[in-house]
Amino acid sequence: MWRRCDFLDAMSTLGSLIIEDVFEVQEVDPDGKKFQKVSRFHCKSDYFEFEMWLDVNVDIYPLMTHDKFNLGLAYTLSLDGTLDEGYYDQSKQATLADKYEYVMYGKLYKYQEDTTSGQLRVEVYISFGGLLMLLKGDPSHLEGLKLDSRVYLLMRKV
Repeated sequence: MWRRCDFLDAMSTLGSLIIEDVFEVQEVDPDGKKFQKVSRFHCKSDYFEFEMWLDVNVDIYPLMTHDKFNLGLAYTLSLDGTLDEGYYDQSKQATLADKYEYVMYGKLYKYQEDTTSGQLRVEVYISFGGLLMLLKGDPSHLEGLKLDSRVYLLMRKV
């Protein structure tokens, strides 16, 4: 079982990550199934209290209600933090992707504040080739994400 200090220690060894947290699937396709091979997952995180809606190709990476997974966001897959070109590197060198089961590459296209809950939250929207993610959370935890930046999403079940 992960303790918070173990989680944060593990995060510090993966310097390329902007964000990493453990999420639990709350709902699958809350607005109904729209596509045969894609489902939208409503998830909540354990550590930073993020709320997320994420489209996933369930033919490749099936998830169900109450599944837990580790999710990371990074600007590069390079373990030393060197920016890459955004395409799959076939050099066989170790990358951040080796530590995960499901990886997508996309663009952060919208970043806005939300005060409807009475407290300041930030909404981050990322498109991964048409698969969408909405991540809501405390601005201090999302300040590493910048509008119009290219990001990798990395997932592995826990």
